[in-house]
This record gives sequence, structure tokens and C-alpha cells, in this order.
Amino acid sequence: MEDDFEYGSAEDAENSVARYEEMIRNKDQYFFDAQAFEAIIDYYAEKEDVNKALQVIEFAINQHPFAAVFHLKAAQLHAMNGHFTEALSALEKAELFEPSDGDIYLTKARVLGSLGHYDQSLEFLDKALAMGENLDEIYLQMALVYQQMDQYELAMEYLQKSLQNNMENHDALYELAYCYDKLDRLQECVEFYLKYIDNNPYSFAAWYNLGNAYHRLNQYPEAIDAYDYAILIREDFASSYFNKGNALVNLEQYKEAIEVYKETFEYETPGAETYCAIGECHEKLEEMDKAREYYKKAVKVNPILADAWFGIGVTLDYEERYFESLYYYKKAMNLDPENPDYWFAIADARYKLKQYDLSLEAYQRVIELNPGDIDSWLDYSSVLYEQSDLEGATGVVVEGIKKNPDSPELYYRLVAYLLAAGNYELAFNYLELSLQLDPENYSVLFEYLPKLRENRTVMEIIGRYRAP
Repeated sequence: MEDDFEYGSAEDAENSVARYEEMIRNKDQYFFDAQAFEAIIDYYAEKEDVNKALQVIEFAINQHPFAAVFHLKAAQLHAMNGHFTEALSALEKAELFEPSDGDIYLTKARVLGSLGHYDQSLEFLDKALAMGENLDEIYLQMALVYQQMDQYELAMEYLQKSLQNNMENHDALYELAYCYDKLDRLQECVEFYLKYIDNNPYSFAAWYNLGNAYHRLNQYPEAIDAYDYAILIREDFASSYFNKGNALVNLEQYKEAIEVYKETFEYETPGAETYCAIGECHEKLEEMDKAREYYKKAVKVNPILADAWFGIGVTLDYEERYFESLYYYKKAMNLDPENPDYWFAIADARYKLKQYDLSLEAYQRVIELNPGDIDSWLDYSSVLYEQSDLEGATGVVVEGIKKNPDSPELYYRLVAYLLAAGNYELAFNYLELSLQLDPENYSVLFEYLPKLRENRTVMEIIGRYRAP
């Protein structure tokens, strides 16, 4: 056993960790003071190596059995792993040794909140509050509990208190934006952050959240300006670049968006979502080889990112490689079977491959998942019509109208099918109803059945509704 005990608080974290790992390799017992043990535990916790951190805590408790801090850290680590029973047990021991430590009650409140025991959580937060330390964190935790209870107004009150105690509490700033969003008070959100920035013009978090609020209001130029200020203040904040890229995409400035997305690579490891976003930009620019390259990078990083598999399929579909595209659409669908966009693409690909029965099955799934998708009803009925199933096509459109009674496109399509079936009186009635709904869009009728321009009655009815 090593007999030099002059290690401890004088050692920095790196030396403490090296010495601890030497002890483990040698299967020996070295002495560390409490501060050194804390540094070692924090080192492993920051690396998200919870098991090693808990192992260190065992050694620490053996050498410092009455130090509450190690039981507290054990509780925090158990909570990170979702082991709440063990966390509460560790907290009981910590409270026994140090009943005046507010962090113990704060951690206990977090654990109880995670278990859904909100009233008990608030009770312990009140205890922590009475200790008079870390008030901004306690108010923030209270706000999070009220959010879990869907009481967003109360949550906002406590977030404001958190910021009054610490205007630089970035978590409180983010959560406040979340509450404004949940309450659909985005304009108030903008006003709050503008006022906050007046007093704290160098808060990158405030500028970032302002950008997000503008983004949700579809005010993309204003959002980009806010993100630019956030970047100016904190150049390495990758999320600002990513969200700025999203805003540029919404403005259809795809080349600019690609460059901004790529700037994130300087400050964080390239992620699947960013690769996928770049791929989509190249897709919009009809640069399918480049799009496919980035989609493939995305699935290499994250094989369960359904949108990236779907994107590969889209690029192949564009190149009329329908059989190959179907393979990738199905991979996306298997990862996210409730996504109607994937089913729509599958339906379309099967139609192009002349797999009509399978195409119809996929369209049926689309309208089940998203009955508000008008194009799916129209395409579904078209496949039936092309298969000479006029009755089936008509039935699909009638069902679509039941789900979407204000959709003129469906009424116009029903008129076409009724005329094709020779049911003129009913067709003309529906034509009038279609024109009442949307008198300017009657041309969709001729796009589907061009010969109807030669039908005198049809043209007379349209003439009555056309603007002079």
C-alpha cells in the first residue's frame, strides 16, 4: 500500500484521476481527500461514464463515511440512469449527514418530479428555498414541475423569478420560450426577448431564443438577423448556425443554407440531422448526386434516421429508378410506419412500377393516417379510375369529401366522375356547389377531363359563376 498521503486538494483533477487509475491497476488502496474524490467523480460523470463514477463513490464513502456530498453525487448519478429508488435511498443518507444542504432537497425534488410526485417535489423545493442558496436554480426547478403539470402560466411566473435572481440563467431563458410556445403567445415572446436584450444586449441565449420565436412566427428574415447576433456574441454556438440554415431553407435560399449548415462542423461533430438537412437542400436544387451523398452520410452516422433513408429514395425516384427508390422508401417506413409521407411515396412508386393493387393498398394507408391530404384522395381515386373502377373512384372521392367538406378540388373531381358515369343531373348539382366553394379554380376540371370544355351545359354553368 502506498504510504505517501500528501495527495489531495493540491492535486488537480487530471493528476487525481491518473493516480486513481494507477491505484485500480495496482489493486491497491491510496488515500484521497474529499476534494480529490469529487474531482475524480466529476471527471467520469462529465464523460458520462456513470458506472466508473459510482465505483469512485464507493471508495470515497469508505474513506470519508460521513461526507454527505458523496451520497448526494451517488443520488444524482442514479437519477441520470433512471434508477430513482436508489437515488432516493442515497439522498436519505445524505440528508442524515447534512440536513442543512439545500442541494439535497433540490435533487430530491427533481427525482420526485421525475416519478410524477409533483406535490412532494414542490414541498422539497420549498425546503430548498428556505436555505437561501441557488435561488435561480430552485425557481427554475419549480417552473419545470409546473410545466410537467401543464400549468404553464405558473411555470412562467417562476421562470421570471429565476431570471430576477440570475439574468444569465440560460436554462430559464430557454424554458420561458417553451412556455410562450405552448401557450401560443409567440408575439409576447418576441416582445419579452426584445425587452430582455435591451438590458442584456450581449446575451447570446436571448438572441437565439428571439430568433426561434421569429422563426415560429414565419418571420424568417428577422429570425436570421437574431441568429446572426447570437453567432456574433458566441461564435461556437452551433445551434444558431443550424437554425439559421433552417430559416434560409424556408426562404428557399438553399445554397446559402448549405454553407451555413457546414459552418456547424467547425464547432461540433457533424451530426446526422445536419447531413440530412444539407442533403435536402441539394435535393431542392435538383443536385441529386450530392443530395444522395449527404443522405448516405446521415444514415452512416444514424442508421435509424428515417428521413435520410427517405431522402435517398426521393433522389432515385427523381432519376426514374423507381424499383430502387421503393427499397429506400420501405426502409424509412419500417422505421416510422405511421408517417403518411412515406406511404404516399410508396404508393406513387408502386403505381409507376405498375403494381396497381399494392399502390391502392398504400394509398388506403395514407388516407387513414392523414385524411386531410387532398392529393392522396385524388391520386387514390385516379388509380381506381384508370383501372376502370369508376364506382370505386367515385366512392373514394365521396369519402374524401366527408372528411374534407370544404375542399373544392374533391368536388370538382366528383363532378368529372359523375359526368363520366352519365349521372348528369347530380354532376351539374355538384358543379354548382364546386363553383360556390371556389369559382376561380374550375380549370382543374378540364385538367382531368379536357373534353369537358366541349360540354355546353358545363360551360354555361361555369359562365354563371365566372367574374365578369
